[in-house]
Amino acid sequence: RKNILKIAIDSPAAAGAGTQAKLIGKHYNLLVLDTGRCYRYVANIKITEPTKFNYKYIKKKIDKLKMKDLQNKKLSSDKVATVASIIAKDKKIRKLVHAFQVECAYNPPKKYDGSCLDGRDCGSVVVKDANIKFYITASLKVRANRRYKELKVKNKKITYKEVLKSIRKRDKSDKNRKISPLKKTKEMYFINCSYLSISTCFMKIKKI
Repeated sequence: RKNILKIAIDSPAAAGAGTQAKLIGKHYNLLVLDTGRCYRYVANIKITEPTKFNYKYIKKKIDKLKMKDLQNKKLSSDKVATVASIIAKDKKIRKLVHAFQVECAYNPPKKYDGSCLDGRDCGSVVVKDANIKFYITASLKVRANRRYKELKVKNKKITYKEVLKSIRKRDKSDKNRKISPLKKTKEMYFINCSYLSISTCFMKIKKI
């Protein structure tokens, strides 16, 4: 589709980019895709159907993938996240997932006026010609604290120290992987939301 608004947001884990992407999508009537959920979707196949897990089967599943499949609550688990970060380094899997992400970015359903993708490589790889690119971040401690509060509701036993360690590990993996690492490119608008409320951050985005 021509003349649609394409927005790309990249960010490290738990920086609040997903929340902002949803607000942007709602405000500007855009299809919102959390690109990381696609890898979590594949990771879940590996966990639940290990015997069927091969490239051919993954391609078949991704060809039929619908947005509602990505809403599956199971995809939010820590186990799925861990497996996802491992398989996201696989070149062939990235290629299959990438095709789905590009389709969402450039050909969203007619009811939308465009797309808003968030993840680790949206502005640098998936939607290189996005109209606007954001790099949203927050300090490691702020991000760990946010994620800890989020997870504490579901899992009383979790400790802040565990969450901090897990996010630090993910940062390292996201920034240092050979394929599509997380990086800020010069045309990205940099937003540090360590001390911004959700609405203040969104106001900044709207101004841009």
